[in-house]
Amino acid sequence: MEILDDIQVELNLDAVLDQLHIKPGTARAKELANLLDQVQAAAKPRALYEVCYVDERGDKTVTIDGVVFTSHVLRVNLDKVHRLFAYVVTCGKEADEIVLPKGSFLKSFWLDAIKNSLLKASCSYLISHLRQQYALGRTATMSPGSGDVTVWPIEQQRQLFCLLGDVNELIGVELTDHCLMIPKKSVSGILFPTELDFHSCQLCHRQDCPSRRGSFDQERWESMGYRCETTTN
Repeated sequence: MEILDDIQVELNLDAVLDQLHIKPGTARAKELANLLDQVQAAAKPRALYEVCYVDERGDKTVTIDGVVFTSHVLRVNLDKVHRLFAYVVTCGKEADEIVLPKGSFLKSFWLDAIKNSLLKASCSYLISHLRQQYALGRTATMSPGSGDVTVWPIEQQRQLFCLLGDVNELIGVELTDHCLMIPKKSVSGILFPTELDFHSCQLCHRQDCPSRRGSFDQERWESMGYRCETTTN
């Protein structure tokens, strides 16, 4: 079990301004810069990971360190994988404790976007750490709840947390009864070596998803054994 509790990420103001369509040098740009400084001063992103090994493979299941996961896509992706990395990354509770003036709806939107960028940068930090620490080549990740509901159900968060121990005690991330994480700006999953590019967006029909990293891939969808489209709302 490894904990990264000194994640150093520096968000680029120009990139955040561009993302939020705010013109540099304006009054709003100055307000955003102040909020960005506030977040970076307060936030303490953390990550937890465990090196895991595949024990057994079933038809639509894969057993990892004694924990059984049910997902046909996960089973296919791990067909030739022996070692993988289970992880949780979070912006931390400190970022959620930032208090904005009452009625600051625009700044609340900005704050959410900044925390999303912070989480993304923290995930990149973890992946870079794993690649360097374990001399990994090409890798891919999967997260419970990403992609269509049939890809890897969000309820499998419970099994993933079993691999990682007391995640709340270790890095302050709590799993709710509905398998959502608190703090909200947290992500869990597994990272595994692969020869093919893969991300769950390729198996997701939600075209309006704000976190989409790529287009739905019908060929990849069918290669996973699916033959008809499903719709998730």
